[in-house]
Amino acid sequence: MSEGSIRLARPDDAAAIHAIYAPVVRATPISFELEVPDVDEMRARIGKTLPIFPWLAWEVAGSLAGYAYASRHRERRAYQWSVDVTCYVHEAWRGRGGGTALYRELLAILRRQGFFNAYAGITLPNPASVALHEGVGFRPLAVYRNVGYKAGAWRDVGWWACEIAPPVPDPAEPLTLVALGPRILHEA
Repeated sequence: MSEGSIRLARPDDAAAIHAIYAPVVRATPISFELEVPDVDEMRARIGKTLPIFPWLAWEVAGSLAGYAYASRHRERRAYQWSVDVTCYVHEAWRGRGGGTALYRELLAILRRQGFFNAYAGITLPNPASVALHEGVGFRPLAVYRNVGYKAGAWRDVGWWACEIAPPVPDPAEPLTLVALGPRILHEA
């Protein structure tokens, strides 16, 4: 990534995040949300995520160009060492390395938190997203055929997996983002 910087997202980034995400929901099958969440909902999502998981923002020349975040993989406690991840880049900034930089930083933070696996769902076909994920270490895992109906058609979702760290016996519980401390970025 030759431009910009990555930082933790803030609730006041909600409008800029909404501006990136809303066209994806409205005009593509990439997100399975059928209604665009409003800015207040985006603010609530950021606020709910940040105490536990990283939500990163890629900023270029004072504007938000992309974001990536992690969330709980599943509810059962034995899944606590795995996360789901997602990344969105503003249409004008795609192909400039921001998604790769966001994911590399996100995975480094997750490793330091004590997570072992990250999973990403990709509505198919989506060669750009597949290339992004595979470029940072994700490998194909499975395809859910006809799992969602959006934009007038049944859609497949491919699942990709990334080993963040090798599994160990008796792992400690992952740290929350808050417990990781104030120096979160660029310490991998």
